[in-house]
Amino acid sequence: MSAKDVPDQPRTAGRVPMLRCALGGVLMGLANLVPGISGGTMLVACGIYTRFIDAVSDITRLRFSRPTLLTLAMVVLGAGISIGGLASAIHFALVHHRWVMFSIFIGLTLGGVPILWAMGRPIKRDSVTGIVIGFAIMGALVVVQEAGASGTAMGGPVGLVLGGAAAASAMILPGISGAFLLLLLGLYEPIIGAIKDTIGALKDGDVSGVIDQLATIIPVGIGVLLGVAIVSNLLRWVLHRYERVTIGVLLGLILAAPAGLYPFREGVPPVVGDTIKGELVTDENLDKMRAPDNAKDWDQRAFTPSAVQVLGAAGLIVLGFGATIGIAHIGRERKND
Repeated sequence: MSAKDVPDQPRTAGRVPMLRCALGGVLMGLANLVPGISGGTMLVACGIYTRFIDAVSDITRLRFSRPTLLTLAMVVLGAGISIGGLASAIHFALVHHRWVMFSIFIGLTLGGVPILWAMGRPIKRDSVTGIVIGFAIMGALVVVQEAGASGTAMGGPVGLVLGGAAAASAMILPGISGAFLLLLLGLYEPIIGAIKDTIGALKDGDVSGVIDQLATIIPVGIGVLLGVAIVSNLLRWVLHRYERVTIGVLLGLILAAPAGLYPFREGVPPVVGDTIKGELVTDENLDKMRAPDNAKDWDQRAFTPSAVQVLGAAGLIVLGFGATIGIAHIGRERKND
């Protein structure tokens, strides 16, 4: 079976393929709400990754068509609905029911394995090489993330452009969390702070406050545009010229992704002297740092699950797996169509 035979490839704008794009967008939005999970991984798992990359690449080259515009519109709409409508619920669930959420995401992620396997058949040596490369890349990212690595802030416009490009690239690349890349670059807090301050200034009608943040927002925006344009076109090029190896890499990323999603962890409330997102915990801000709203930023430690939790996690993984397979099959073209 070639890539043309799987639901990822047709560029039609029918009702069913667009529904699958919308559902993929919803999962992408949910993934972007969960630290360490890549929205690109969800697009791969749902079988719309190539369609999405082709659409973004077309737009960056000013090639507009109905399938391209509808694909992007449905993905963005789905992501916007999930982010705007479910952010509070997801935040609550991550704090109070982390193992439930991560079990579901493991299943959703692994559901992409049979889809990519079908795209890559027959599996040959170059496919295996790609799988090993993808597995190694994801493994390295997991190791770095577990080590809690954080970078020194890259100041100035150039650093902010790089930060925007990194965030945009992570949105497109499977297996890579944009928030984590920004943390590595030391830019997470400055960029998020600028966005929050801009929104606050807009709500208050404070024009000068908005202008003050443009020194951060504009370079980041330029970086996002550059990142999307460069990465989408690069991915389109390798997907169409080195399809088997590229699919192998994506498959390796998907197979290794659950290693970074171990569900049986719990947040450890910070103490004085700890550092949370680059900010030192002191007596003055201790209560703030220990507030439930900041629990997603606490260090995590493994705990021994109960039998009920293990069985529940297994069931949720199966549920997530089935959901991804179901979404991918929504858009499968009939042979006689």
